[in-house]
Amino acid sequence: MTDPILKVEGISKGFPGVQALKDVHLDVYAGEVLVLVGENGAGKSTLMKILSGIYQKDEGTITFEGNEVEITSPLQAQQLGVTIIHQELNLMPDLTVAQNIYIGRDPTTGPFLAEAKLNRQTKELLDRLGINLNPRQLVGELTVAKQQMVEIAKALSFNAKVLIMDEPTSALTDSEVETLFTLIDQLRARGTGIVYISHRMDELRRLADRVTVIRDGTYIGSLTKEEINVPRIIEMMVGRPIDEGARPTAREHQNDPVVLDVQGLTTKALLKDVSFQLHKGEILGFAGLMGAGRTETARALIGADPRDGGTISVAGREVRIQQPADAVRLGIGYLSEDRKLLGLMLEQDVTFNTVLASLSRYANAIGWMSDGKAKGKTKDYVKTLRVKTPSINQIVKLLSGGNQQKVVIARWLLRDCDVLIFDEPTRGIDVGAKEEIYRVMQQLAEDGKSIIVISSELPEILRVANRIVVMANGRIMGTLRNEEASQEKIMQFAAHGEEDE
Repeated sequence: MTDPILKVEGISKGFPGVQALKDVHLDVYAGEVLVLVGENGAGKSTLMKILSGIYQKDEGTITFEGNEVEITSPLQAQQLGVTIIHQELNLMPDLTVAQNIYIGRDPTTGPFLAEAKLNRQTKELLDRLGINLNPRQLVGELTVAKQQMVEIAKALSFNAKVLIMDEPTSALTDSEVETLFTLIDQLRARGTGIVYISHRMDELRRLADRVTVIRDGTYIGSLTKEEINVPRIIEMMVGRPIDEGARPTAREHQNDPVVLDVQGLTTKALLKDVSFQLHKGEILGFAGLMGAGRTETARALIGADPRDGGTISVAGREVRIQQPADAVRLGIGYLSEDRKLLGLMLEQDVTFNTVLASLSRYANAIGWMSDGKAKGKTKDYVKTLRVKTPSINQIVKLLSGGNQQKVVIARWLLRDCDVLIFDEPTRGIDVGAKEEIYRVMQQLAEDGKSIIVISSELPEILRVANRIVVMANGRIMGTLRNEEASQEKIMQFAAHGEEDE
C-alpha cells in the first residue's frame, strides 16, 4: 500500500467526567472502504466529529495527504477534503436536489440565482457519479435512500477525498441498500477513501477492505480483508466471545394458556385475515420482507391503525381495542421501531421516561408527581435491566441506543404489561447491547410475560423466538417452530408470498 490519505495518531478527547477517546489510531487509504466498528459509546462518533471539525482533539495528530493539519471547523474539513454524512440526514425538504447540493454556493447572475446553470452543473455532477436524480425535484419528495444519494453528491461536490458514512443503511430497504453499495463501489473505484460505520456484520462482509475496532474509547486493532472473521471482530468489540448461532432453549408452549388470540385481522390498507395465538411465556417472532405487514399487524392490534375486520381476545375474553390507551389498559405494551421519535421523550430524564405510562400511579392528590416513589421504582428497574447511566436523572438522549431501549422496556414493565410487542428492538444497537436486550427478553418470558418480536434481521428472529410467523403482502404465509426454522425456510415462505402477488 502507498501512504494513507488520512492518518490519525494518538487522538484523545475528554468531556467533563468522561474520557471519550484515549490514544486512538486510524488510517484511511485512497480507494478503500475502512469499516469502523465498536459498541455504542465506544467513541466512534466522537472520533468522526473530530475528523469532520465538529469537535477539537485534546491530544494527538491528524495527517492528511502527508501534511499534519488542525481541523477546527466543518467548513475547513470540507475544504480539506473530509466530509461526513450523519445518520440523521441534514437536508432541507422544501428545496430542490440542486439547491441542497450547492446551498451557499449557488451560481448567480448579479443579485439573482442562476437556476438554469445550477441545475446544469448539478446534472453533470449526478451523471459523473452515476446517480439518477432530477436536479429540480424537491428533496422532501424523495425516498430516504435517494436523500442519501443527495447527501453523497453534496459531499463529493466539495471534491471530498475522504467520505465518512455513519450507519447509512439504518432506514433503507434491501433494494435501496444494494443501490447504495453499488455507489460505494463506484466511489472506491474512483479513489475516494470511505470510512463506513456500521453495526451490521453482513455489511462488513460485503464492503470492507479493512476493519478497525475501537472499544471504550481505545484502539483495539485492525484486520485486513483476508483476516476478517466475524466472531473474532465481535470478541474484539465487546471483550468477550458471543455465540451468534445461539437459539432459545427448546420449549413447547401449546399447553400454556393463550394470553392473546387474534383472528381474521384485516385492514383496508394491507392486512388480510391475519390470525395467530400468543401463549404465556412465549416469544413469537414476526418475519418477512419490507412491507409484508408485520408492523401494520402490531399497529392494528393496539388500535393505532383502524381495523376493517377481525377479533382480538385477551386471556380468553374478546375485547375492543380502538386506540392505544385501550391496549395499555388491557396489559399490552408496544415498543415502537422508532424509539427516538415515538418511544422516548429525549429531553426528559430516565425517571420521567420510565414512569411515563404510569403517571397516575405516581401523582399526589393535586396531580404533582411523587418524586420519591417514582425514583425508587426507576432505580429498581435500572438495576434489574442493567441500564448503564450515571444516574436516574440523566437526560435520555445522552444514553446509548441499547440503554435507551432498556428505559422503554422499564416503562412497560412498570405498567405491568403481560404482553410486550418489540418492533425492531435492536435497530441501531451494537452486538454486545443486542445480547443484553435478548437476555432481558428471555428473562421476561421465563417470568411469565408474553412477547411478540418483529424484526427484519433473520438471525435475530432465530436467536430469540420460540415460534416464527412469516408474512408477505399482508398475509401470514406460514408458522415455524424455532427448531425446524432456518433463514432459507423463512425466505421461502416470504418470497413465495411475493411471487403469488
